[in-house]
Amino acid sequence: MFTDPSHDRRRSRRPFPRRPARLLSGIAAAALATALVPLATTGAADGSTASPERLLPYQDPSLPTQERVDDLLGRMTLAEKVGQMAQAERLDVAADPSLITTYGLGSVLSGGGSVPTPNTPGAWADMVDEFQQAALDTPLGIPLLYGVDSVHGHGNLQGATVFPHNIGLGATRDPQLLEKVGHITAMETRASGPQWTFAPCICVARDDRWGRTYESFGESPKLVRSLETVIDGLQGKPGHLGDNDRVLATAKHYAGDGLTAWDTGEGDYTLDQGIDQVSREEFDRVALSPYPDAVTKHHVGSVMPSFSSVDWTGDGLGNPVKMHASHELLTDVLKGQLGFDGFVISDWRAIHQIPGDYATQVETSVNAGVDMFMEPRTEGQTDWQDFVGTLTQLVEDGRVTQARIDDAVSRILTAKFELGLFEHPMTDRTHLGDIGSKAHRAVARRAVSESQVLLRNRRHTLPLKAKKQRVYVAGSNADSIGNQAGGWTLTWQGGSTNVVPGQTVLDGIRATARRKVTFSETASTPVPRHAAGVVVVGETPYAEGFGDVGGPQWGYDPGDNGVPRPAKTMQLSDADRAAVQKVCARTTSCTVLVVSGRPMILPASLRRQVDALVASWLPGSEGGGVADVLFGRRPFTGRLPVSWPRSVAQEPINVGDAGYDPLYPFGWGLRTR
Repeated sequence: MFTDPSHDRRRSRRPFPRRPARLLSGIAAAALATALVPLATTGAADGSTASPERLLPYQDPSLPTQERVDDLLGRMTLAEKVGQMAQAERLDVAADPSLITTYGLGSVLSGGGSVPTPNTPGAWADMVDEFQQAALDTPLGIPLLYGVDSVHGHGNLQGATVFPHNIGLGATRDPQLLEKVGHITAMETRASGPQWTFAPCICVARDDRWGRTYESFGESPKLVRSLETVIDGLQGKPGHLGDNDRVLATAKHYAGDGLTAWDTGEGDYTLDQGIDQVSREEFDRVALSPYPDAVTKHHVGSVMPSFSSVDWTGDGLGNPVKMHASHELLTDVLKGQLGFDGFVISDWRAIHQIPGDYATQVETSVNAGVDMFMEPRTEGQTDWQDFVGTLTQLVEDGRVTQARIDDAVSRILTAKFELGLFEHPMTDRTHLGDIGSKAHRAVARRAVSESQVLLRNRRHTLPLKAKKQRVYVAGSNADSIGNQAGGWTLTWQGGSTNVVPGQTVLDGIRATARRKVTFSETASTPVPRHAAGVVVVGETPYAEGFGDVGGPQWGYDPGDNGVPRPAKTMQLSDADRAAVQKVCARTTSCTVLVVSGRPMILPASLRRQVDALVASWLPGSEGGGVADVLFGRRPFTGRLPVSWPRSVAQEPINVGDAGYDPLYPFGWGLRTR
């Protein structure tokens, strides 16, 4: 089906009440009880463990991985195999890690904002190791995979380096920098325990109204492919996945999550988790295009399907098929035509969107090609324990073959062997002290500088003259590190009041300017004579469907600290517009920085007042990188990764469209120096 490779969650993050663990079925319990003890050891006089009396083939690191996988698979019961295919959330097992042992769980994850107390690198490592020990206590001692959303650095961890989100990295057009960003992210993630990240998102965002636009490198498949070097940074070169500074990467969301239609025909927008109403040719050219390189060139270890569906008729009248249910896309194309030999991990409870009862949902998705199932506990809903029982019964009833189970488990075990978990299951804390280090933050600051796109520079307003000009700063996003970090930072949705170590844009300006800097968020403080104005405006944080323009999609919005937020509009707030108007009217020059996850609409009446306009995206923790280009320490080199529309009515607008007439075209970016 994929014809030309050269062509260009919803996740609830609140803790849930625990319920008593259910007992394994009699057949599963008996299988676990009679499993072979893999390694006989004898106690030494000093209390340590002496050399093993015998080494089974799967325990022998000198053997080829495939031989070890085959040996271990041959020793596993059905219960042990099904357990490897199940993934729980940390809250599901934190109070009773022995559940990992009892069920032989293959994986645990931290959802966005699901963290240990305290939220420190050491506490993370201790938590993962406790869960790991529970996995090692199983008869075969199969280690656990721990996954986390390190989507712009290890954002869940307080103190980690927080990089710009992908849309900003797309503006850099710098593959070598992306590899460094991936490497630092991997180092900080693995040093704190997790060995697996659900990143990168290699979607191609084709409608800026989508709430996940900032998770995309841009609207061009060619641009997205060029920046898949981040996978190399995360995983290292082939054969180095087991190094203590690398993690298993996940290419997501396969496929077409950035190509969903605005309206299903029922008058309800469904951009996030919606339907691709396209021809097969268009789907191949845009949605599938990033995956051949991710698989064959960068050897990505896991793939996560999209929540979205595809309607091949393209008219909205067909029979949409969920990605998690598509045998054609997951097995025939991904594993067949593209030769993907890693494993497929479902998104957060995504199989529940497949039609039918739970048994049908599990049967459909397993047979379609999903290998591991992210089934966290949700009050009143089925979860990973139900998944284990349901899949076991489906195999016993012949609805899922043993061969399909063996294929899935072989893929999962291969990743664990290649990560070196059988030899070194516990966290290697060598790089614990490097988390959030000065060197790492320097790379993040460089990424911020390279991501800044100079859209307008009338009368050579920029760079500002640090020694000669007073600076007057205003705007809602000038002094909010929570806003500039965006979603997926400490919490799933992010938050304006979230604080991570780093510099706000205002901090960076104050540290760089040699003359007095005056700050007034609403521009209510008098402007000093001959001051240059800088107004930092934009969006507040969001993630996934809550960022859909016109949202929230699911009928509620968790808001910031429980305070509901208005629906997203791609328009500047009244307060930001007023700040721009006041500052531009009173200063010698007026520079506007837009801190956002996508282009914002700038009315002509407002643009006429602005001398310099900069797309700053979501820069993360290093606001000093913005100041570096404002004051000429580094040149502006960024280029638009998406087209900047004149109005929301132009969406979707992408380079190559008929009648293409954006305010600023794809690739636009003025230079300084």
